[in-house]
Amino acid sequence: MTESLTVRDNRTGAEYEIPITDGTIRAADLGQIKLNDDEPGLATYDPGFVNTASCRSSITYIDGDKGILEYRGYPIEQLAEKSNFLEVAYLLIHGDLPSKEQYDAWVHEITFHTFVHENVKSFMHGFRYDAHPMGMLMASVGALSTFYPESGRIEDPDNRHIQIVRMIAKMPTLGAWAFRHAQGKPYVYPDNDLSYAENFLSMLFKMSEVKYAPDPRIAKALDTLFILHADHEQNCSTNAVRSVGSSQVDPYSAVAAGIGALYGPLHGGANEAVLKMLRRIGSKDNIPAFIEGVKNGEERLMGFGHRVYKNYDPRAKIIKKACDDVFEVTGVNPLLEVAQELERIALEDEYFVKRRLYPNVDFYSGLIYEALEFPPEMFTVLFAIGRAPGWLAQWLELVQDKDQKIARPKQIYTGARTLDFVPAEERWA
Repeated sequence: MTESLTVRDNRTGAEYEIPITDGTIRAADLGQIKLNDDEPGLATYDPGFVNTASCRSSITYIDGDKGILEYRGYPIEQLAEKSNFLEVAYLLIHGDLPSKEQYDAWVHEITFHTFVHENVKSFMHGFRYDAHPMGMLMASVGALSTFYPESGRIEDPDNRHIQIVRMIAKMPTLGAWAFRHAQGKPYVYPDNDLSYAENFLSMLFKMSEVKYAPDPRIAKALDTLFILHADHEQNCSTNAVRSVGSSQVDPYSAVAAGIGALYGPLHGGANEAVLKMLRRIGSKDNIPAFIEGVKNGEERLMGFGHRVYKNYDPRAKIIKKACDDVFEVTGVNPLLEVAQELERIALEDEYFVKRRLYPNVDFYSGLIYEALEFPPEMFTVLFAIGRAPGWLAQWLELVQDKDQKIARPKQIYTGARTLDFVPAEERWA
């Protein structure tokens, strides 16, 4: 069977044979379909890229209908249970799981690059007392390109490697300092004796104690959340990293673009919206009325449904289990009971089942973050720290992909044409 698509242009009667590769056709192949040689060829119109592939990638596989998420072929369930965040970061960046020697060297590199230049501290002190931590993170990550001007030499593999190490290592430091800044507390320097998640918790919460000792259950839950957020295919922020990175800019600037995309409420702010919804519901007794409000278009069910997943988000199942460990330490968030009952009713209601609306990663993550005493504005910072290895893996894949060109989408022009300019003195007369 020929893997091709036969297209008949009813305007001209001409037929075209377009090759099909990996379930796709090349948009450029549609350019041959035209009325005459003087006109541009056919293009596709796809706002939001709902059915357009912008790249080939071997990093993350998602089957939304079956609820499957894999990093480099490994199921997210196995990685969350058996691995740790830095090993997953190595897997995403390098494409394979590390040997013992490779893992030890990787952890050592990242651990000893967690410190930032003292001028970064001065830079962050310059923000207003009430600056949003996500805005601080975006600005400080972008500023790193000025501290490492050699980062623009992206054609050098060794140089790319050290910038990737620096970025993964310094994200928790910058995120924690943004958190402390909002509280008016002194910044805490990294502790190289602690693991990645433990060190982040230390920089967030250490006060006068000589050594901060985080609860291992909290550190494990945070590490798991970082793994679940590490990559998620060509989402808005990853697309931003790739689009900006296609100009061959340094990785710090590209990642800053990803943070900017994640800052938006439609991308990174969903778990905060879930908490607001649960508070508004208030108790289990109010859930039936809320459900009716959703069906009547008067309420929105936050944390359910996903652009990709038409099944239970596999990350949501893992986070639901992580809740138990966290609440064992912090005490149960009173909103958990509301969330569990809301999930139970929604999963049994024909209205939601028919629309294939299942809990996504944001439905339970906000409950954990709140239990750890993070303000809502920090939720996306935590998301960004976990997503950094994915952004960098995607950036690395982009700069080595010979098919990639600088991003330059087509547009459909809908404005006026060939107007005659009228000088100001005539227009104003």
